[in-house]
Amino acid sequence: MSIHRYYTLTLSEKLLYTSFLLLVGLGYLMAVSYLYVTHENNDGKPGLSISDVASSYYGNRSGTRLEAAIRGPMAGYIDDQDRGRIVAWLKDGGEEIHYNSEIKPILAKTCVACHNKEVNPNLPDFTSYAGLHEVSKVDTGMSMASLLRLSHIHLFGISMLLFVIGFIFIQSEVNVWFKRFLVVSPMLAVFVDVASWFLTKWDDHYAIVVIVAGGILGFSMALQILISLYQIWFLKKPDNPDLHPPLK
Repeated sequence: MSIHRYYTLTLSEKLLYTSFLLLVGLGYLMAVSYLYVTHENNDGKPGLSISDVASSYYGNRSGTRLEAAIRGPMAGYIDDQDRGRIVAWLKDGGEEIHYNSEIKPILAKTCVACHNKEVNPNLPDFTSYAGLHEVSKVDTGMSMASLLRLSHIHLFGISMLLFVIGFIFIQSEVNVWFKRFLVVSPMLAVFVDVASWFLTKWDDHYAIVVIVAGGILGFSMALQILISLYQIWFLKKPDNPDLHPPLK
């Protein structure tokens, strides 16, 4: 039975592995950048923090979803004066009597282009008071339906990526226990990461677990990719490959 090692790969196989690993690495960096720009203002302060992560899943129980949005990720789409009027309206109870005269013109100017069921049915509809009222309630974070949808996408998608990365990485020449740890750790990290989303929705103190699990996932993926890329191109064939111990 032949044993696959990096130095036995053809040039085509090396190019295939290299292209895949580089694209996966770039995709992960893009995903991290996306998370940063969409979460960094959840607490109304610049930079990504634990409170930003907690706000995404647990919400801001002291305010409404609409207020959290216009102070956080949607802050750049509305000026300070209009934001102040909407916040004042929300704190006064968000009654329909003032909606048409004070709030609807602001929304028409800043929000309705996207928050329109005919344009984007997945976003709250701001063309009517009924649609706006849904996000004028206390912010309890991401809905359970959204959590379930995102969790199954992550579990299926990332586990498949990790399987392929691990399949390439197990051909590397490293300590067998280190190899086993590095193959299993990102799989466990994905599970803990997704589980901590639900825990954070229940208790915002678990937001730190989301960050730690995500860090372990990224670090272990990076090590597998970098070690694999280096050995694919620079690992030398031993003088007597028949005496070389088998991969484990």
